Amino acid sequence: MSMRDWAGRAAVAAILSFATFAASAADYPAPKRGTWVAKDFRFHTGEVMPELKLGYATIGDPSGEPVVILHGTAGSAASMLNPAFAGELFGAGQPLDAAKYFIILPDAIGTGTSTKPSDGLRAKFPRYNYDDMVDAQYRLISEGLGLKRLRLVLGNSMGGMQTWMWGVKHPDFMDALVPMASQPTEMSSRNWMMRRMIIDAVRNDPDWKGGEYTVQPPAFRTANVFFGIATSGGTLAYQQQAPTREAADKLLDERLNAAFTADANDFLYQWDSSRDYNPAPGLERIKAPLLAINSADDERNPPETGTLERELKRLANGKLLLIPASAETRGHGTTGNAKFWGKDMAAWLAGVPKRAASGD
Repeated sequence: MSMRDWAGRAAVAAILSFATFAASAADYPAPKRGTWVAKDFRFHTGEVMPELKLGYATIGDPSGEPVVILHGTAGSAASMLNPAFAGELFGAGQPLDAAKYFIILPDAIGTGTSTKPSDGLRAKFPRYNYDDMVDAQYRLISEGLGLKRLRLVLGNSMGGMQTWMWGVKHPDFMDALVPMASQPTEMSSRNWMMRRMIIDAVRNDPDWKGGEYTVQPPAFRTANVFFGIATSGGTLAYQQQAPTREAADKLLDERLNAAFTADANDFLYQWDSSRDYNPAPGLERIKAPLLAINSADDERNPPETGTLERELKRLANGKLLLIPASAETRGHGTTGNAKFWGKDMAAWLAGVPKRAASGD
């Protein structure tokens, strides 16, 4: 998804109808909504929720090769169903043609139609992390949908980080892994510093009131726009879009005035859930061939550090697809547009052998 759409769409995606998305990309089957309840879900904190509702969408026939697609922070299954992503992937003859693949898009804990703090618990909601989110996704796929093997797990941004975790936690469950806009290392540097600023913007707003607010605290709206500009969009793209101060002001005002209906507690929990992300200690457990896709102008995962190339050497079968920066790319947001990587990913996936169903 482009930065132009990110701030507004990410917050409202969960309430948009799937029919609207299907109409904008009529060349793939209409998504179907589903909900499954995980009984006695245990969070990493030890807290147990008797019923954790997990929303999801599917595209295609269940007899197809199963593919799981994981969304980014503040997104949902619905946020992936836009022309730049779904419209480039799921149609006839496209890289993940829904006539061949059974596409599953879970709503992560705390997002979309899955159980979230705003459902009632507010700041008393368990302080979930990515481990909890991946555990919930796995239960949905294995228990809820009864699948024993996946052809592919593909995720973008937060979903990319969780894709690395899928490979570590369930190494025999999938044929292939495609983590995008992510790195398999500890949350740190600019990425974490900016996330903490967005979290602090909510916690330090007097109107937050420890999560018991009566009106949405205003500070996190501005923090959301600041975070987006600082960590997604692409240097060359911004120079092209806003070559003058007047153009920059206009672009900024558009984003500040864009629809933003996020709930402060949901928003805080979503960003805070990345705090202890670090799959690095278990990378050698990954068995499935892995294609990491990043963009050269990714502000959150800059290739100049050499981090991703270093960690990929620890995998038996890891490969990097680095999208060159241009005025057409959008930094961290580049991978939200499948035209930059879809065909290369499909060619790579065609060479990945199918494995026997897992029993894990």
